[in-house]
Amino acid sequence: MLEDELTVSTRERDGVAIIDLVGDVTTFAEEKINSAYREVTRRNARHILLNFRQNDYINSAGIAILIGIVTEVNRHQQKLAVSGLSPHFQKIFRMVGLAQYAEIYSDEEKALESFRQ
Repeated sequence: MLEDELTVSTRERDGVAIIDLVGDVTTFAEEKINSAYREVTRRNARHILLNFRQNDYINSAGIAILIGIVTEVNRHQQKLAVSGLSPHFQKIFRMVGLAQYAEIYSDEEKALESFRQ
């Protein structure tokens, strides 16, 4: 089933709310991603990491969902980082302007280090 192509979970590490995205980010991911974002925001997260370490596919609807998250992060004056994107999706994030609002890191450790600085 298409709806099950993405698993979203949240956890906290070193004071950073991490949203793990495992699977494909498409239109079917919207409620799962938005729900996870609302959950960490309710817990007063100031620093949020979107972790794409097990992600193979993001389509235009998925990009639109992420733009919505970036908008909310800015509205709530939070800091957002992204980790685990393939080089291809790093390039796409830069092309569509998401990299202006969320720093991109190769892995979770580098992203967590950036929040400590």
